[in-house]
Amino acid sequence: MIKVLMVCHGNICRSVAAQYIFQNIINMRKIADRFLVDSAATSTEEIGSPVYPPMEHALRQSGVPIGNHRARRLQKSDYSKYDLIIGMDEENAYYMRQILGEDPENKVHFLMEYAGQPDKRIDDPWYTRKFDLCVSEITEGCIGLLEHLAGQMPGGSRS
Repeated sequence: MIKVLMVCHGNICRSVAAQYIFQNIINMRKIADRFLVDSAATSTEEIGSPVYPPMEHALRQSGVPIGNHRARRLQKSDYSKYDLIIGMDEENAYYMRQILGEDPENKVHFLMEYAGQPDKRIDDPWYTRKFDLCVSEITEGCIGLLEHLAGQMPGGSRS
């Protein structure tokens, strides 16, 4: 099983969107049993909060099912629990390093690396108000991530 943790500032917009989008993709491809997907925040500001309503709306408009999410904070112990820890921007990366410490196993990455855009970051829609664009970029990143991971899975399922 491949364990993926999506991370952003508050865990109410980008990271939870990435969690639900990736989960939806693997559900549709009938390979969900090969993955564990979760999300977390680098801050404590929104702990316990649900998906931010404008992000929930953008996800539903894209046909992405929403679960019973409550924001949680990234923990140092998450490093050993997950195979990949995916951030959205430089601020996330900075705080991820503060919380997790060193990355000896090269687990920490940006989502858009997997979409062939290693220098692209996903802007926080809390500030940009571009929730639909955010969902589109995250979807592109999640598809690329799955293609990357499919080559590492037994059987190399690319269905």
